[in-house]
Amino acid sequence: MEIRKAGIGDLEQLLALYRKARMFMAEHGNPDQWGENYPPSDLLERDIASGSSYVCTDCGKITGAFFFQEGPDPTYLRIEGGNWLSDAPYCVIHRLASVDGKKGVATFCLSWCFAQCGNIRIDTHKNNIPMQNLLRKNGYTRCGIIYLENGDERIAYQKVKSPKKTQGM
Repeated sequence: MEIRKAGIGDLEQLLALYRKARMFMAEHGNPDQWGENYPPSDLLERDIASGSSYVCTDCGKITGAFFFQEGPDPTYLRIEGGNWLSDAPYCVIHRLASVDGKKGVATFCLSWCFAQCGNIRIDTHKNNIPMQNLLRKNGYTRCGIIYLENGDERIAYQKVKSPKKTQGM
């Protein structure tokens, strides 16, 4: 598998991938997080134009997609019921989706992001149990609750590289 920036020519495949992801989420008890049309085409176009949209490919086929950029992210300025692990500069992941039936894509995407930036923040809906399990499995710590611009609540997670230990101490 490989990660590359998405291009405008990927838009139709991205829309199809996210459509299937919404169906998966609804079938697994989470019909509300992305509703019936999130992310919309214009948002994906902005993500692509800003250079923050990425795809995971396997043998040339898109198997996953996500938004990735350096923070700060305005939705992460306030956290309730806990604290961030670190206030150091961080990167964010949003809109992570993978094709159904292809194992390891989401983990590959998370690992790639962490290799780029050793301080990652991400959030998910309280009903998105598969994503919560994925984040725990990949070493993310639940930090508290954040709120989106529209007031919707999300569970916030963070993963931070451990500081290097010095020898002789």
